[in-house]
Amino acid sequence: MMDEDLLKQIEFIKEIDKIKYIQRRTKLFNSDRNENDAEHSWHLAMMAIVLSKHSDVKIDLLKVIKMVLIHDIVEIDAGDTFIYDQNKDHENTEEELKAAKRIFGILPEKQAAEFIEIWTEFEDGLSNEAKFAKSMDRLEPLLQNTSNKGGTWKEYGVKYQTVCNKKKVIENASTKLWDYAKTLIENSVRKGILKK
Repeated sequence: MMDEDLLKQIEFIKEIDKIKYIQRRTKLFNSDRNENDAEHSWHLAMMAIVLSKHSDVKIDLLKVIKMVLIHDIVEIDAGDTFIYDQNKDHENTEEELKAAKRIFGILPEKQAAEFIEIWTEFEDGLSNEAKFAKSMDRLEPLLQNTSNKGGTWKEYGVKYQTVCNKKKVIENASTKLWDYAKTLIENSVRKGILKK
């Protein structure tokens, strides 16, 4: 007889394949192609591994990696909310929580509870790991937009102060990465790809 936990885990693995079809507004570096959520999550995981030494405090890197790989799975049901969307709040919504319960609920009970807990911790953004994971989530699109001559900033008329407000989250995890991000933002203004 097949192991019931294994069957649930395989079902979950099949379900999350759908994340590859969730298109983001941001585009790949130096590209016209939109990034999908799977690519975004993978990139954040690699960034966390590479940049973790710049965290202002000691962090559990494995937990950060879990957070960035898990955080957007809810978008399979809830869809991607553009960070600069003026009509829909980018923060955690009831819709996302419902999605988390359904999708992670496919897993065996103990594992489902762990994934929901990790997802919630990321969304709350209070732990050191969540702060670092969120800083990766804000840094990646900044790097993309600067590589794409303004990218979504130009496309959607996003202003300097809005970018600063959204990216300031990086400072909660790393002074060094925030200093770097501020330099990129200021350089973008000088290059005319971000308007003050």
